[in-house]
Amino acid sequence: MENLLLGIQAIMQWDTLLLMIIGVIAGIVFGCIPGFTITMAVALTLPFSFGLEPLAGISLMMGVWLGGASGGLISACLLGIPGTPSAMATTFDGYPMVKNGEPGKALAIGLWSSFIGSIIGGVILVLAAPMLSTWAIKFGAWEFFSLMVFGLSAIASLGEGNLLKGLIAGLVGMFVGTIGTDPIMGVERFTFGSVEMLSGFAFLPVLIGIFAFSQLLSEAKKEKKEKLEFNQNISLSYPISKTLKNMFSSWVNVIRSSFVGTFIGALPGAGSSIANILSYDIAKKMSKNPGKFGKGTQDGIIAAESANNSSEGGALIPTLALGIPGSAVTVMMMGALLVHGIQPGPYFFVSEPVLAYGIFLSFFISAIFMLIIQSFGIKFFLKINDVPMHYLIPVVIILCALGSFAINNRVFDIWVLFLFGIVGYLMKLGNFSLPAFILGVILGPLTEENLRIAITTNSDLTLFITRPISGVLLLLTVLSILYAIITDIRHNKRIHTTDSTGIPKI
Repeated sequence: MENLLLGIQAIMQWDTLLLMIIGVIAGIVFGCIPGFTITMAVALTLPFSFGLEPLAGISLMMGVWLGGASGGLISACLLGIPGTPSAMATTFDGYPMVKNGEPGKALAIGLWSSFIGSIIGGVILVLAAPMLSTWAIKFGAWEFFSLMVFGLSAIASLGEGNLLKGLIAGLVGMFVGTIGTDPIMGVERFTFGSVEMLSGFAFLPVLIGIFAFSQLLSEAKKEKKEKLEFNQNISLSYPISKTLKNMFSSWVNVIRSSFVGTFIGALPGAGSSIANILSYDIAKKMSKNPGKFGKGTQDGIIAAESANNSSEGGALIPTLALGIPGSAVTVMMMGALLVHGIQPGPYFFVSEPVLAYGIFLSFFISAIFMLIIQSFGIKFFLKINDVPMHYLIPVVIILCALGSFAINNRVFDIWVLFLFGIVGYLMKLGNFSLPAFILGVILGPLTEENLRIAITTNSDLTLFITRPISGVLLLLTVLSILYAIITDIRHNKRIHTTDSTGIPKI
């Protein structure tokens, strides 16, 4: 309770609240523009977090994250084009409902589903993360090594339909993480005599280049931006009393979808896109009238939006409690904390209890701001799509370059940004997984360091198996890899079929 009160005192500062409001607005804007992902939006906020206090910087990123997660439903419902990949399933019933003459209802149900999903995911985060951290605080070097290996096993499921390419991307990322000075012996590795590379590649320019700059290159390649049209004269309002009545009538769907989203989000590498589709599929299978799905039913919108927002709370659980990023966005949040010398993981809740509870509170407050701002600004956010892409891309590129330079005030980091932007673009062309690459960059060095510490302490390799927690984590690693292999084999042996709504049968 004391830590909670201190967290409230830390978060309830006018400048921190203002940053969250700005973050939510920016997130919604990026979320409703097809092609501009939430990951890119959060990546662009990284440089601004350097000069802020850790809680203020994370609060800004939290606002962008939750705002973007909900903003994708605007274009998904009104235009039939998901603003973010996590809003894919929202289009299945959101757009038909709009075409049936109920745009206000579609947006209201989607917004409130996002809000309630966020709240449920946040409650589970608050309850689960500290307990998981208390268990993990007993870890030694052997357990940390096995935990990092388990986190790396998520690479096998990040291959986006190609297990081999996912593994290759992860291994390349691990190699990039070895460049620089050996953390144990102080030996130079792959520096080629360059003074700038003695400390390796700065993590944040690599991150911004891989996710943001590579996406900009993809957008710049397109000949023209698709013209998005919507009749501005149609009313987008819908009474809140009717919205809450509709939500209450589907309360089982809301809770079930939120729990599904939180669980999927807590799995490293799964993400809100999978939660969005899977929850929709479960809702359809559990429905008494599955035939209404795809024709504009509120249950389809509720299932999709509750899951993709609750998954954000789930993704924070392994990030804060174990130091394993649950999604691409939490990778950047980890990076922001690391810049301030704060290491997420088992000792986070012991060493930084006020910050931990402040992050919890920022999650809930950002969700409230998201509900309020999006309720009154939907038409404004939709007009952002009218801005030509050739105006947006140069501005974002300049922000990326300035952010990379601001990290260490080195021009070298700008070249790192461009280098990994090109690497990320080529990886996307070859269908290699960008999250798998970044996961390798983050966890690779930690895995090596803990392995060498464990062996230096005791050369008996059987300790990795005989120590109970370490052995269980390695067993889970094997099961995770086997599951990914079986899934990949099934994917290659059969052609995905779809039903009448166009939804892949899961």
